Amino acid sequence: MTSAIRTYDLWKEYDTGRHDGQALRGAELDIQKGQIIALLGKSGSGKTTLLNLLAGLDEPTRGRVEIDGVDLKALGERGRTELRRNKLGFVFQFFNLLPTLTAIENVLLALELAGRPDEDLAREHIALVGLGGKENRFPHELSGGEQQRIAIARALVKNPPIILADEPTGNLDSHTGMQILDLLTSRCRTSGTTLVMVSHSLKTCEYADRILRMSDGLVFEEESCEGLAP
Repeated sequence: MTSAIRTYDLWKEYDTGRHDGQALRGAELDIQKGQIIALLGKSGSGKTTLLNLLAGLDEPTRGRVEIDGVDLKALGERGRTELRRNKLGFVFQFFNLLPTLTAIENVLLALELAGRPDEDLAREHIALVGLGGKENRFPHELSGGEQQRIAIARALVKNPPIILADEPTGNLDSHTGMQILDLLTSRCRTSGTTLVMVSHSLKTCEYADRILRMSDGLVFEEESCEGLAP
């Protein structure tokens, strides 16, 4: 299989003036194309820091990140921006929908940024996540679960090879959270999309091909979630 994401001896250090300024301490990661990954860990274990490095939103203190075999550092800032627009989709805990745009405008924006505006495709993806008929509603007119469905449609609409999800159910009740996990993972499996879900919830394990755990800035592979602290 071919690697979608690889990291080599990845470090991220912050100048906090304290001994615990190392968010990552040599993290090694190899995720194959089409795999669905649950990345678990307590708050402060380095999960979001790692996700930001994978997306090229931040730069490592040392080490290397490769997306589809390409070194992010070699791309430069402009290249990393293009990568995010064309090859990466994002799903966030707090949805990150623009409040002044309707549902369809939020989804369409992802296509416009990628240089591929297509209102019919945006409408099709809103129907795909079960919200046909609500295209013209603003985020405040949607429930939390519906907003997250729109965020998933926005991530999927440009058909990215990789989706990064940062606590995608963390702001939802447990029932709605399970629906969102089912929707997100099933759509990624159908399209062959690589999915990395950062979470502190053990429920995420049930949907993943592989379970990774972060602790003290390092990544460990787990056979199952049994014995892991929630």
